[in-house]
Amino acid sequence: MAESETQLSIKNISMSFELPGKGLVEAIKDVSLSINHGELISVLGPSGCGKTTLLNIIAGFLQPSQGQILLNQRAISSPGADRGMVFQQGALFEWMNVANNIGFGLKMQHVDKPKIQQRVEALLDMVGLQGFGNKHIYELSGGMQQRVALARCLANNPDIILMDEPLGALDALTREKMQELILQIWHKTNTTIILITHSVEEALLLGQRLIVMAPRPGRIFREFTPPFAHHSRQHSLRNLKKQTDFVDYREQILSMIWDMEEEIMGSSN
Repeated sequence: MAESETQLSIKNISMSFELPGKGLVEAIKDVSLSINHGELISVLGPSGCGKTTLLNIIAGFLQPSQGQILLNQRAISSPGADRGMVFQQGALFEWMNVANNIGFGLKMQHVDKPKIQQRVEALLDMVGLQGFGNKHIYELSGGMQQRVALARCLANNPDIILMDEPLGALDALTREKMQELILQIWHKTNTTIILITHSVEEALLLGQRLIVMAPRPGRIFREFTPPFAHHSRQHSLRNLKKQTDFVDYREQILSMIWDMEEEIMGSSN
């Protein structure tokens, strides 16, 4: 992949933590990855493989022990508006209504009120929350709150959207609808997305590239390029999951992660 094509460059990232009674623990070791503009990357792996640690380093919440991450050829050293974050829980402002939550970042940038209102209305329409701008957060279901969180992230027009298990707390039906929404937004905006998930099906459905990480220390183990995120333009997610190649991918990756989990449990006994 040519350097000129790369939007995010992860170069030999390692992260170690000092834990009481356990000494120095390597969370991730020598992780390198290049991501182009507009790619949707899903990251999958067993618990403890460093998925969230890597995402937090990209977000600028953590500084790596070694290595460097470049976004648009600039080193990441702290959080910034060029990276939007969507958490498992929406992390919304409970005392603000939906519209004020979505427009908060624009307000902090001193954008004119009419422009904020116009942007908020467009985003409410994009995430399927037309008419909910004046609702309080506590009046919304979990899925609707995640739609608000996604809209708030999009409001700042970030270069990259970082998602840490954003659908993990949702019921199965709501989760499937949110998966469809994420794909719709990706197709429409061409924004780069990095999605952390524990769900093999979700990683396959949403990932234009699927990264499998292995633990102890966390590292990139395998990379896949499933076609289903692109096929979602013509097919429903439910139909995609019935396809033979989807089932084959799922079983291969499930077996891979199952073997990792078995190895972890064996080494713990």
